[in-house]
Amino acid sequence: MNMLKKMLAAITMLTLMSGTAVAADYNWTLQTSGAAGDDVTRFLEQFAKWVKEDTGGRIDISIMPADSVVKYTETLDAVGANIIQMESTDPSYFAGKDPAFSLIGNMVGAWSDPYQLFDMMQNGGGFEIFDKLLNQYNVKLLGVACTGVEAFVSKKPIRSVADLKGIKLRAPQGMVNNVFTAVGATPVNLPGSEVYTSLEKGVIDASDYTVFATNQAQGMNDIARYPIYPGFHSMPTMQLTLNLDEWNSLPIDLQLILQTDINRFRDYMIREHKMLDEKAVAEAKAKGIEVVSWPESEVAKFREIAKTQWPKWSNSPTAKVWADAVAAYWASK
Repeated sequence: MNMLKKMLAAITMLTLMSGTAVAADYNWTLQTSGAAGDDVTRFLEQFAKWVKEDTGGRIDISIMPADSVVKYTETLDAVGANIIQMESTDPSYFAGKDPAFSLIGNMVGAWSDPYQLFDMMQNGGGFEIFDKLLNQYNVKLLGVACTGVEAFVSKKPIRSVADLKGIKLRAPQGMVNNVFTAVGATPVNLPGSEVYTSLEKGVIDASDYTVFATNQAQGMNDIARYPIYPGFHSMPTMQLTLNLDEWNSLPIDLQLILQTDINRFRDYMIREHKMLDEKAVAEAKAKGIEVVSWPESEVAKFREIAKTQWPKWSNSPTAKVWADAVAAYWASK
């Protein structure tokens, strides 16, 4: 009798266990613009794990690297057509569809901290503007994220906006080039692959490049020994989106979980990148590299000059609305 009870208990347990392994209600593919194994892709895999856990397995997200399903420039259309359900990418890739994507992707001089952007998104109308733009392509905005403000590579000590005058620096074509011209620098358009040798040979004095940890790992600070950190000029944004029909099909509880985990991912990525940057800063200082930090007054001066260039890139209705919203946000501070 005891054996029969044990067998029945075991069968019941197996039945319960098999019941918890049901297929997900939503199986989505998220394509990122990053390579397999890079930091952002790794962070997105953690995000997918959180979503699966928090929804009790009802949403299962597969993370795919750049170009694995469609080209990195085609993800917006692919999400709208439900070829892939989600994307994590730079809005600037879609500037050909609307200049607003370029402004949202990297509004030069606008932000000196990621949480300024997030505050504007939440309290300055930014989320609604961006979401409305994406809805035209049958895409829902879940949120934005970023790695943080880019550091600045320099062979000369640049301690103020005035010190930028006459500096030969690498800056790609576009708004960043215009802004540095406006502050009196001499921008040179070079591919990222030529930055190190151009600094080494004295072709340029400084460069717009990327975050401090990457600059340090690539040896930039060893030859350009006056890096500026925290940065002041550029903070590329990442959009996280979902097919609009998929979003509309979700019950409210799953929508809330997604939004919560997007914010969790956003904060996690910033925290991890800041830790990497601060470790790299300590390593640089230990080598005798002088890490220059601008006072907020100089960051504000740079922003005021950058503002004069924003209207030149606001040549669509949505771009103008975005630029006006950012300007209004700062006017309220």
